[in-house]
Amino acid sequence: MARRGLTRRQVLAGAAPVIAALPMAGMAAAPAFGGRSPAPAAEEHAAHGHAAMIGAEVPAPGGPADLDGLLAPPPALPHSPGRVRRYDVSAVDRELEVAQGVFFPAWTYNGTVPGPIIRATEDDILEVRFTNAGSHPHTIHFHGIHPADMDGVFEIVEPGQAFTYRFPARPYGMQLYHCHSTPLKKHIHKGLYGAFIIDPAKPRRPARELVMVMNGFDTDGDGENNFYTVNGKAFYYAKYPIRVRRSETLRIYLANLTEFDPINSFHLHGEFFRYYRTGSTDHFEYTDTVVQCQGERGIIEIDWHNAGRFMFHAHQSEFAELGWMGFFDVVDD
Repeated sequence: MARRGLTRRQVLAGAAPVIAALPMAGMAAAPAFGGRSPAPAAEEHAAHGHAAMIGAEVPAPGGPADLDGLLAPPPALPHSPGRVRRYDVSAVDRELEVAQGVFFPAWTYNGTVPGPIIRATEDDILEVRFTNAGSHPHTIHFHGIHPADMDGVFEIVEPGQAFTYRFPARPYGMQLYHCHSTPLKKHIHKGLYGAFIIDPAKPRRPARELVMVMNGFDTDGDGENNFYTVNGKAFYYAKYPIRVRRSETLRIYLANLTEFDPINSFHLHGEFFRYYRTGSTDHFEYTDTVVQCQGERGIIEIDWHNAGRFMFHAHQSEFAELGWMGFFDVVDD
């Protein structure tokens, strides 16, 4: 498969003819990457609206289960102070297909962008053995409360070396982790980040749980993102909508690790949700749109009023047109 280095202008120019034929909710129409005009088939799909923006016609890489490990977190465990939660994390250089036919030379944790979901319960002892199998010095910086010598700033891990982070997991909430080697913006943009969930001692109420990490990819090296995603693949959840039950609460652990743009956002169509900022208190706002700066995170809880297909996307229209959008397929039991 050919490797394509596309500028942001080329991607938007290629997407515009198809997108223009759709309503605002139809921004996931198949873009003709590289500035080419859309094929007649693409124009036909655009005329039919939804057929061009959801399902098999959407230009997203990967198969239907490829992102399951980044979308579904491991289950929460009951409060048990002092229990040791162990994880092995390796920095690995890996080329990833981030949009259909577009590859990105990523620096990854365990081979994916974002990295693996790390989860613990408050008062667990978190133990993360980090091995640097990449080509540059790296670290892991965890958001939360921990000793200074576990902060991932001064403990630089050279290629071929390893370091073990060990500290009590606190405070509860939606946290995150990322590399803190310099230049920081390059290490984050290249893909070294992931979700870090600390569950409260008193369990949250039952819910279907998902993790969404918002990010972007500069595929031509000009300091501007060419594609935007949740969990690393443009348009993925438009090609493979997320099926949920109307009868169960949906809980989303949302984080923003987008480099080169000051903010990112999440908007849900046809519904409102409770948003717990950082997830560390019981206070929430009731809304359908939230904005996060880089490193900001929170917890969304949705109780569905209706069945059907509901779009979600960044409410920066350009981000949605460049890949950051998808659908929930809400079904009755």
